[in-house]
Amino acid sequence: MDLSIIIVNHNTSSITKNAIRSIIETVKEVKYEIIVVDNSTYSDGVFCFSDPRVRIFSGFVNKGFGNACNIGAKKALGKCLLFLNSDTILNEHTIDKAYNKLISDDDIGALGVRQLLKNGELDAGCKRGFPTPLNSLYYFLGLDKRWPESKKYGAYHQTFIDQRSVAEVDCLSGAFIMMRRDSFEFISGFDEDYFMYGEDIDLCYRLRQKGFMVLYYGEVFLTHLKGESSSSSLVCLKHFYQSMQIFYDKHYRFKYNFLVGVLVKIGIKLKYLLARGKFLRNGGKKR
Repeated sequence: MDLSIIIVNHNTSSITKNAIRSIIETVKEVKYEIIVVDNSTYSDGVFCFSDPRVRIFSGFVNKGFGNACNIGAKKALGKCLLFLNSDTILNEHTIDKAYNKLISDDDIGALGVRQLLKNGELDAGCKRGFPTPLNSLYYFLGLDKRWPESKKYGAYHQTFIDQRSVAEVDCLSGAFIMMRRDSFEFISGFDEDYFMYGEDIDLCYRLRQKGFMVLYYGEVFLTHLKGESSSSSLVCLKHFYQSMQIFYDKHYRFKYNFLVGVLVKIGIKLKYLLARGKFLRNGGKKR
């Protein structure tokens, strides 16, 4: 088995089915299986796939996205793993070409592809720099939009890297992360301290710390129906900003002085309160 494609389903059977169909329709060369880890809180539909390559595992307590991915990895038979969001639609040969690129170089620890939103625009999160205090500050001040070609000001979303290029980056979006199984196991998989959000950045950070390359492969793409695999709620919003603090405490707390840590904590809290206020003003909808 070349590849195990791991999809987490949480109350989103309809879009998960669409993602699975797009895999079956577009993958022509790679020998694969599809593993669905269903940690839904209620039954929102029944998975019915006659294709024997689709395996469904359910009955798990929802302990977060990273935990579900780790469960899927333990069930996997492939020599490589693809963690794929349920709200994605694959383009023709995206997985085939990404897989061939991954196995062409032993130094590649993780590989991600170009991700386009429903409107055709780039999902900026598919190629990112690490959220250092300065990178985050420049991003929040909008300096990356003013000077997108600058490696200094555009570091947060690597805006200086052409979206169709192939380039080494700091981290990828968890919507599509392809890895060799041995690389995944070498760093002990996803850190389950993150319930949702941030676990992809943490994974890539630990890969980079071990000397692996994290590669953005912009020659192929998928469509990311962003936000449809997670509910628009204050709980999700809280998890998003909590993950920022968890990442800082794990990886940057002792790299920067106490004052920087205090400012980061205040900044994260302020951003959360602003986002929460906007969310409530919009009637509970992300905009």
